[in-house]
Amino acid sequence: MFVERVLSAARETLVTVADDAPLIEAAKLLRTGTDLVVVCAPGGVLAGVITKTDVVNQISHCQGSSCATAASMVMTRDVLLCRPGDGLHEVWSQMKERGLKNVPVTDEEARPIGVLNARVALQVLLDESEDEESLLRDYVMGIGYR
Repeated sequence: MFVERVLSAARETLVTVADDAPLIEAAKLLRTGTDLVVVCAPGGVLAGVITKTDVVNQISHCQGSSCATAASMVMTRDVLLCRPGDGLHEVWSQMKERGLKNVPVTDEEARPIGVLNARVALQVLLDESEDEESLLRDYVMGIGYR
């Protein structure tokens, strides 16, 4: 099973800002129920991500005009990302290992096309497992075979 299977759901959760946008723009996007804002460099290439934790950490250091910081100064640059052709099991394992709830999905040129949510990935993997179990049970019991 590949990430491509959940791409439609991932597209719905994609929220982006330009790397030179003020951090306040990312903060406004995060308050609407979004967990992750993808920061894009010129040309639309993924440059990093911003989470609520990143915003809170920056605000706790604000003094005067430093609250007008650009998104690129606060974003996380070391980003785990995936592509539609990546195996969903492998991506889920990496998300679990790093404790991530969301991972950007990019095309071959590193332009964001979605955000994979852990809950969505886990549900698809669970459904796949249940389907396999059902097929195996039917095979062992000889249902549908002569």
